[in-house]
Amino acid sequence: MTTEENIPTKFEDLNLIPPLLQAVKRVGYKVASPIQAQLIPVAATGADVIGQAQTGTGKTAAYLIPFMNAWRGGDLKKPQAIVLAPTRELAIQVGEEAVKLSPSKHFRSAVIYGGAGFGLQNQQLAEGRTLIVGTPGRVLDHIGRGTLQLDKVKYLVLDEADRMLDIGFRPQIERILKTITRDRQTLLMSATLPADVLKLTERYMRNPVHVNVSPEVVTVDRIDQSYITVDEDRKTELLLKLLATDNPRQCIIFVERKRGCDNLARQLKRHKIRCAAIHGDLQQNMRERIMAAFRDGRISVLIATDVMSRGIDVSGISHIVNYDLPNDNENYVHRIGRTGRMGADGKAITFVMPDEGEVLTEIEMTINKIIPARIVEGFEAFRPKAPPKSDEPPKQSLPVYGRAGRKYSNRL
Repeated sequence: MTTEENIPTKFEDLNLIPPLLQAVKRVGYKVASPIQAQLIPVAATGADVIGQAQTGTGKTAAYLIPFMNAWRGGDLKKPQAIVLAPTRELAIQVGEEAVKLSPSKHFRSAVIYGGAGFGLQNQQLAEGRTLIVGTPGRVLDHIGRGTLQLDKVKYLVLDEADRMLDIGFRPQIERILKTITRDRQTLLMSATLPADVLKLTERYMRNPVHVNVSPEVVTVDRIDQSYITVDEDRKTELLLKLLATDNPRQCIIFVERKRGCDNLARQLKRHKIRCAAIHGDLQQNMRERIMAAFRDGRISVLIATDVMSRGIDVSGISHIVNYDLPNDNENYVHRIGRTGRMGADGKAITFVMPDEGEVLTEIEMTINKIIPARIVEGFEAFRPKAPPKSDEPPKQSLPVYGRAGRKYSNRL
């Protein structure tokens, strides 16, 4: 079922315990987002919940608050709740949110993920943590080593379940679930509900309530989307022009390949732009340092690959630039979803090469929206054409049409 719309939207109306309400106010939350307003009351009843919402809608607080509101101490040596996340970056962000919302100094959490040493994680688990946030692989590692016991867990969250299954975590997830009592409350958060996610809900959840706040159209209406047609060898020049013209508060530039990510970062640094490249080949501690610098504003431009598109959750991003078109149309949605967070405005600008008109059409069909062209004053996006030989007739400039009959700014 889908919940009704006429529900409280102020956190004061959500029956939170005073310490938690104070923490919520301290963080700066005043009005609950749709997923928070709808999911928190349902989860407070103890029911299993399927939460369907896009990234950037406040879903982390939506699933943390019900557990924190019901928590009354208990055994502090063993975790009572666990959140499984698909990526290290998301796990870190969930852990940071848990620290900010913590209703008591006795409520402590640990974030465990691969790519980091076991020393600190082992120490935290030995000391005792109320909440564990982790990636499936590292959680299984700790279970196998005997450093993590989940027999006291009564609250389980599978965050971005569709992404975890895409990555191939299903066997690890099922092994973890088998170590947790079935007398638990399970929340599954997912932007989409493909067949494999639904199978997971059928097998491991009990009569779940479906809370769906995802828009029917898979895009964010407040994002100002546009595209610019440009020759490949003029992309960097165009990007520099855009950064100077728009002066973004914070910007993410998405490129297709890791090498292109590093190369573009080097070129921008030569123009004194505070930027960094982030992709899967970097050491985890380096990725953490880059993300910390981006969050606190020491870096204003982040150059990333699609692997990182779901792991970036920063509220102040004003611009997204698709320097390269994504291989998968759904990745376009994930990319531009990094801006326009929590109702804020944002811009998404896509570079389209002359032979990529059909790809742009497919993206428009996916989001059910026409993306308008943008003209950058004072910038020539195309290479000058060589004059025709005297014995050849001049070639005409013709429009290029996409598969749906859409005309694109282009030159042949």
